[in-house]
Amino acid sequence: MKTSSKSKGKEAAASAAPTADDLAQALRARIQKSELAPGEWLREVKLCSEFGVGRSIVRRALRTLADDGLIEIEENRGARVSATTVEEVFDLYEVRAALYGMAARFACLRGSDSMIRSMMAKIDRLLSDAESKAPAEQIIEVSESIFSDMIACASADAQRMIESVRRKTRFHFSYAALAINTNAPGPYEHWRHVRAALAERDADRASQSARDILYFMQGEVARIMLARGPRLISEAATTPNAKPKRRSPPKRKPS
Repeated sequence: MKTSSKSKGKEAAASAAPTADDLAQALRARIQKSELAPGEWLREVKLCSEFGVGRSIVRRALRTLADDGLIEIEENRGARVSATTVEEVFDLYEVRAALYGMAARFACLRGSDSMIRSMMAKIDRLLSDAESKAPAEQIIEVSESIFSDMIACASADAQRMIESVRRKTRFHFSYAALAINTNAPGPYEHWRHVRAALAERDADRASQSARDILYFMQGEVARIMLARGPRLISEAATTPNAKPKRRSPPKRKPS
């Protein structure tokens, strides 16, 4: 049975239409680039028209962004970009650093020899990608894969805690932080320490080095947020429309 040209046209249009994940990624990128400002409303009708999709696609995309912590959905009002403060993101990275340190420790204690070798090979690839100036997204994907391997060594409860925090920090300017530091040392020396610790199954060293990676990203994300607009809690509460000043990122006390 032959398919009519009209049917083929409909099938092609359907296959070309963005999915909910596509739409979420497009909006996520706009938020990260400050093209959508904190507090800006995301109207379903406008998004449907712009992307050529139905409301169900838009609503699924918005729920994904809400889970990421990038937007807030208010009943009977709609969705708007979250006015995330530096402290909120800084604290999330602090928790994530603690959990990732725990995961690295468990990897040394519980990971099989083959798993350890796989993680070391991925770290080699990450370092090679960084050396060759690979896109920040590519480097992030490799690092997330390594941490996923480490997390697999933790208990189910620990995995759930890590994932809940991981999702909320993953999309807060992580890509931009690495991209801006392309020509800087970045967190890569800490990755080398993680690799050496895994090879020796040195749980304490692996744990500290994994935390140091997150602490580096914590400082970079805070610096970028302060430069781009989101404010401190006190400023957000008292001067919501004030132009933010450039500040140094919050400093951690040496452990």
